[in-house]
Amino acid sequence: MGTYNHSVLLDVEKCKGCTTCLKRCPTEAIRIRDGHAQINANRCIDCGECIRMCPHKAKKAVSDKLSVLKKYKYTIALPAPSLYGQFDNLDDIDYLLQGLLDYGFDDVFEVACAAEIVSGYSRRYMRRKDILKPVISSACPVINRLIALRYPLLIDNLMPILPPVDVAASLARKNALEKHPELKSEDIGVCFISPCPAKVSYLKEEIARGEGDVDCVVSAGDIYFAVLSKMERKLTPVPVSRTGMIGVSWAAGGGEATALFNDRYLAADGIENVIRVLDNVDNGTLPNLEFIELNACDGGCVGGVMNVANPFIAKARLQSIRRYLPVSQNWSFFDDSPDDTSVPGDMLQGNEIQYQPEEVPGGMSEAFKRRAAIQQIAERLPQLDCGSCGAPTCLAFAEDIVNGEATEDECIVKMRDRIRELLKGEEKA
Repeated sequence: MGTYNHSVLLDVEKCKGCTTCLKRCPTEAIRIRDGHAQINANRCIDCGECIRMCPHKAKKAVSDKLSVLKKYKYTIALPAPSLYGQFDNLDDIDYLLQGLLDYGFDDVFEVACAAEIVSGYSRRYMRRKDILKPVISSACPVINRLIALRYPLLIDNLMPILPPVDVAASLARKNALEKHPELKSEDIGVCFISPCPAKVSYLKEEIARGEGDVDCVVSAGDIYFAVLSKMERKLTPVPVSRTGMIGVSWAAGGGEATALFNDRYLAADGIENVIRVLDNVDNGTLPNLEFIELNACDGGCVGGVMNVANPFIAKARLQSIRRYLPVSQNWSFFDDSPDDTSVPGDMLQGNEIQYQPEEVPGGMSEAFKRRAAIQQIAERLPQLDCGSCGAPTCLAFAEDIVNGEATEDECIVKMRDRIRELLKGEEKA
């Protein structure tokens, strides 16, 4: 997992070595060493929680600069549905899409359109009798990576249908080549506007493997400031939006689940809530459910750290936009037979998610020995989980000791007790 193209990076110069990020990282991927944080690439899932919580702005999400668009003869913007909620008083999506065109994009393909297509095929998939239930949404890359790292038994529960961004990119490139036969595929730059670093990492990984149709990924924040001045409200925009209520609803928690028209679902957002739900599913302690939608960010994609608006305000804005939209413009509900379970092959994910535990030299027997050694050391520690040693918990500190990354003397509590004993000895002497 260490070769993964991470988009959450640390600015060492800004880091003060506090323990805020240490305590909030859901996978214990952060340690404080040599006065500043260090991120373990094998454990990082790019959830952005450390970016959100860092009081010194020492963590940052890295994406492409807008200047990357100059590389291509023809550029297509793929706005995530959450982008619509970033703008105040936006009652017509076409104003934003026109702003993207005026900024310099040659075309726009809404990811919300692809989300409606994915919803339609997901409904078909859910009718199958040979699938594991509950089906877990795979649209959030953080959830996929978290399951691959911690919940191997739930991998087969993941929805195998491509996420909307991949479907949108494929359709956008296909449409562009049909409309402009003079262009070659390499002339076209398909640019996703991302609300979070996890989607940046996911797409950059596809680009590195030579897969997918996305060529670059820019942040929603950069686009927001770039197009804000281009959104002229005095002129009526060209009606180019082809999305409906279902597509826009994907931007917030519960939007994907409600589009399935199935009442036996659960939707949770926020990484801590997500982990609790996955623990319950893994333990078999949840009621009988058909579908589970999980979003790592609070509120769903509107809570991504690369956005600019407060997620709750953005969610309210999306509610206003939805009022004026049809249910969907990208799926014929009435022509869909209730017995149809077919999903085209090009809508399925090619790379299956695989269990990716941290490698332990020596195999299973060595792993058991390490676990026993960690437990023995942990029992000697104070169990305060204060973080002063640079690890988030005493158990994590014990693991660091076994890995040779720390020594037991670095426990501040134990050091304090030893100093007290030394002082008492000197008093008696």
